[in-house]
Amino acid sequence: MQGGSRWPQRPFQVLCVLIAVVLAAAFSLQAVFAAHYGGRPMPDKPNLGSLGERLNANTIAIVAGNPNATYLTIAYDMSDVLDDGDNFRILPVIGKGGGQNIRDVRFLKGIDLGITQSIILNEFRASNEIGNIDDQIVYIAKLFNEEMHVVVRADSDITSLQQLDGKPVNFSDVGSGSQLSSRDIFRRLGVHPQEVNMGQGDALEKLKTGALAATVLIAGKPTGAIAKLRASDGFRFVSVPFAKPLQTDYLPAVLGHADYPNMVADGHDVDTIAVSAVLIAYNWPKDSDRYRRIAKFVDVFFPKLAAFQKPPHHPKWHETNLAATLPGWTRFAEADDWLAQNRETLPAAAPAVARQQSDQPVANKGASGAVDSAREQLFQQFLQWQVRQSQ
Repeated sequence: MQGGSRWPQRPFQVLCVLIAVVLAAAFSLQAVFAAHYGGRPMPDKPNLGSLGERLNANTIAIVAGNPNATYLTIAYDMSDVLDDGDNFRILPVIGKGGGQNIRDVRFLKGIDLGITQSIILNEFRASNEIGNIDDQIVYIAKLFNEEMHVVVRADSDITSLQQLDGKPVNFSDVGSGSQLSSRDIFRRLGVHPQEVNMGQGDALEKLKTGALAATVLIAGKPTGAIAKLRASDGFRFVSVPFAKPLQTDYLPAVLGHADYPNMVADGHDVDTIAVSAVLIAYNWPKDSDRYRRIAKFVDVFFPKLAAFQKPPHHPKWHETNLAATLPGWTRFAEADDWLAQNRETLPAAAPAVARQQSDQPVANKGASGAVDSAREQLFQQFLQWQVRQSQ
């Protein structure tokens, strides 16, 4: 020992001291665990491989839209109602919207379901731009109607879509349902604006400066981006006529005070049009794991429609009619089977259910009464629209 140090100077002695310290610590930890578990055996390590398999087998990824539109809210509602720990889980995925969602369902390996617009499905079929999708895409259910919102500056002299001819108009994000359906609507009406593509937040800022004449969003009312607007901040809606060129594929609709109290005065509805939103899936082989997962989704989702129609979920769920058909398209086989067995138990759709839904034949007397009632109320709404047009 030198310099008053008490530590051994030989390597062997140092090693012995370290071993003693480690052993003492180990015995202390053993005593702590023994006290905690009271002599019970310590729990086994989790089988992480098994956990991963269970999570993947019971998780459904739904590609929706951006936070400003309705799709993402609808997908989140599914997660809120249907999630059951590791046994079942909905994974909402932020997407670009209707057009891109069809591509994602068709090609992306991690996507099980997607929300899109019925008219865009027909456009993809006609254009063949991603090949023949008749045997590639199936639908699960029609969900709700999406209304066309056309916003201009309050001090603008624009009062009709025709006045947007040649002017810069935002059609929302590239690949979105708003973009593709807006193109179709303006084309049918013979109006040719300068298409601009950006998110609604950026578009509203450019609208304020006059860089845009209008911005268009086609989404289920009330939708996040538009619900934040105030007429007092210098914005207003432009009406969209239910013109003859639109009547084969679109529906008459209104934007009312109840939908947007800060944009529409009480008793002064704004006429517009709407298109159906539909839940789609890739047409997997029946013996595949992906098919089994989507079948499980149907078994979990369909019986709980009534739960979606309660607050705080989006009011658009009241328009959902699971029995409605999508002409020209094949429904997922397990969904068809479920409906055949449970049609009488389905909740009735709201009176404002789409004509495209209510006009479809329902092969069950129990459901036909609700459908006839919905058709009649829709017809009355159409008559009211005609009266407003004649004033």
